[in-house]
Amino acid sequence: MTWQVLNPYDQECIGSVELVDWPQIDRWLDEARALHEDRQARLPAHERIAILQRASVLMRERAETLAMQIAREGGKPIIDARVETSRAIQSVELCIHELFASGGREIPMDLTQAGAGRKAYTFREPIGPVVAISAFNHPLNLIAHQVGPAVATGCPVLVKPAKDTPLSCKSFVEILYEAGLNEDWCRFVPCSDEVAEKMVTDPRTAFFSFIGSARVGWMLRSKLAPGTRLALEHGGAAPVIVDDSVAHAKVIPPLLKGGFYHSGQVCVSVQRVFVPRAELPDFAAELAAGAEALTVGDPTNAETQCGPLIRPAEVDRVESWVDAAVQGGGRLAAGGKRTGSTLYQPTVLVDPPDDADVSRKEVFGPVVCIYGYDDVDAAITQANALPYAFQAAVFTDRMSWADYCVEALAASAVMVNDHTAFRVDWMPFAGRRQSGLGTGGIGYTMADMSEEKMVVVNAPSSVR
Repeated sequence: MTWQVLNPYDQECIGSVELVDWPQIDRWLDEARALHEDRQARLPAHERIAILQRASVLMRERAETLAMQIAREGGKPIIDARVETSRAIQSVELCIHELFASGGREIPMDLTQAGAGRKAYTFREPIGPVVAISAFNHPLNLIAHQVGPAVATGCPVLVKPAKDTPLSCKSFVEILYEAGLNEDWCRFVPCSDEVAEKMVTDPRTAFFSFIGSARVGWMLRSKLAPGTRLALEHGGAAPVIVDDSVAHAKVIPPLLKGGFYHSGQVCVSVQRVFVPRAELPDFAAELAAGAEALTVGDPTNAETQCGPLIRPAEVDRVESWVDAAVQGGGRLAAGGKRTGSTLYQPTVLVDPPDDADVSRKEVFGPVVCIYGYDDVDAAITQANALPYAFQAAVFTDRMSWADYCVEALAASAVMVNDHTAFRVDWMPFAGRRQSGLGTGGIGYTMADMSEEKMVVVNAPSSVR
């Protein structure tokens, strides 16, 4: 069996990958466990560093090819695909940096009489075979965030890409091979969902890294073998609180970027914006004008700012959610129409009903909702009312107001005067509640994929 890879813009086939069956994965899991258990087979840090350094060089040499591949298989505008490629290269280099910065620590023993005469220190060991399942929306950098740390920490890794975007993953794995990594340390594993579940829940899997839907992630977590560690990265419905002290000109541009970047197909995309009710008409008109000015179309064109959704069914879903919100009393300020099988206009909805899907669920499409508020505490309560909590944002010229909102918002990170989708690859990145479990970011993932071991030495101070 094969996966046919379609360009989401025109639905043309641009490639295919052969699916891997369970007997092959079963052999690879045996191989991965044996590699981990054979301490003589483990790659020393200097070899891992050299492999990652060579991989970084190869990626830089092929940066434009990698970016175009992202645009063609994932629909991300080429201007943003180039940024993703640059970030993926930096992610690999961050793995190297973390290896240089990593190390153990001394544990003081003589704090009580019981520990006197002893010395203790820690060091880290690879956790074991890693199974990674990734999402389509950042097909190269997400893979770098999952596979790079596994290679860096010395863990064998099996990686299953998203069905829609396997080519970038395949390219990254092949670059690692070309850089000197033996294939038994990293396996490209496109496979059916049933086979993937069997691989994830196998007791030989020591660590499970998942980026995707909450429904699938939490389901797989419930089936893990005893002892398997994991990290889950899901999505949310990111809230933004706007103060009446801040000029709209400081708010509209970042909201346009954070809401319509990759046509909203980002787990921390701006979705729910709360503005003072007196400012709602003007604010909505300005955001709508900005949305209507965005260029929608072929992601390989340099002028395109919003590309297609990943597949036609996603446009059907977004269209139905927006239509239902309008029928329920929400006002359409911009967009609200499909312009092709996978193209949907950047859309601004004003005061959609609280029980509408666009208000309660992650849209994962080019839709930003604006709500008027009379009291900031009421806005914060509404922002916190969902079972998701990831990144949030506050726009204000008053630091005291920002501090108040930062403390009150249910979020793992709050951006002040920036959009919710801001991220650099070394910062902690984590969802609360149903939005995830564990912390992403290169250094944090490397810590997850390794285990600290402590040594306590009974070392009397005198040899007499």
